[in-house]
Amino acid sequence: MKLQLIDVDKGIHETQNRITAAAGTASIGMTRLHGGMSDGVDVVTINNGRLQLKLLPTRGMGVWKGEIDSVPVQWNSPVQRPVHPTWVDPMRLGGIGWVDGFNELIVRCGLGWHGAPGKDRITDAAGNVVAEPFLTLHGRIANLAAHSVTAELQEDWLSVTGVVDEGCLFGGWLRLESTLRTRLNSGEFEIIDTVTNLAGTPAESEILYHCNIGEPFLNEGSVLHTAVRELAPRNARAAEGINMWNLYEGPQTGFAEQVYFADPASDAAGWGSSVLADPESERAFAVHFHTSTLPWFTLWKNTGARQDGYVTGLEPGSTFPNPRQIEREQGRLQMLQPGQSTTYRLRFEVSTTKARTRQILDAVTALQVATPRTVHEQPKTGWAS
Repeated sequence: MKLQLIDVDKGIHETQNRITAAAGTASIGMTRLHGGMSDGVDVVTINNGRLQLKLLPTRGMGVWKGEIDSVPVQWNSPVQRPVHPTWVDPMRLGGIGWVDGFNELIVRCGLGWHGAPGKDRITDAAGNVVAEPFLTLHGRIANLAAHSVTAELQEDWLSVTGVVDEGCLFGGWLRLESTLRTRLNSGEFEIIDTVTNLAGTPAESEILYHCNIGEPFLNEGSVLHTAVRELAPRNARAAEGINMWNLYEGPQTGFAEQVYFADPASDAAGWGSSVLADPESERAFAVHFHTSTLPWFTLWKNTGARQDGYVTGLEPGSTFPNPRQIEREQGRLQMLQPGQSTTYRLRFEVSTTKARTRQILDAVTALQVATPRTVHEQPKTGWAS
């Protein structure tokens, strides 16, 4: 069963009908928010009977928040509601205006670039500088709206697929086709994204999945369980906390963020894993990512005061969140030829029981035990900008 929720070309904007399953306990439907800076934001709710997620087609198909077994799966941002992209000025605050709309559980950074703002330098084959564009924080995709959104029920799977174009005259044309799917009555969901270069010329592309989680998964004593081959602090501030890079403290007023870069280990099937577990190892939020196209991992620790945003980010990426020029120079930036596509695959699981959480943690621990690990006390040359 399929239901077209949005089709700009056909004039479809469906908020009356929905897909239902499991005697009505599972469903997919869409509403539109009205008023304030959320005016005009579409929200697609996918409920598998146990896990509920709210997707934002107006904001690049990001996942706003979720809930499972009456436990919130989110973080509490000072940006309390979804912000329509018209209210986001990327150039504000010196190029970090992206944060004016930042409150999602999962938000994509890309597609043409992501990472810290700054001037890029593009040269020709002879090394001559042909352009020096200023690139804002984390790119454009999170503030672009889907022109097509389809809901589907197939056997015991619910899915939502959205199509978002990132393009402009003289600026290339990249397309994101994103599918989020979940099995009925499970605590898991998957994201499968395909990025295609629709332009007639080659295009640089990079992506980072900013997966952000707060209380009750994040608390004083929470632990990040992940398997890595190598890990290093991004800068001197992160180096201060290298001895407890995967351990969390409670909210601290004035806390300055710490960021760590890693080369993740992967299992025999190519999957890397990072899991945030609460202090009792009862609740856990797990991010699994296929390292064939997401070969790098970034950990963001931002344990400030609750009202300022007490949160950590588990961030698989095709590159590190450095200025694009750095990633290009280090050979991590991907070049898509005309018509070429690349696909990113992620799996998520939210556990609310000690038994299941222990199984998840044991799998990550086994992978790390089988993988030699190097932890650098200072930023690594070639990784940090």
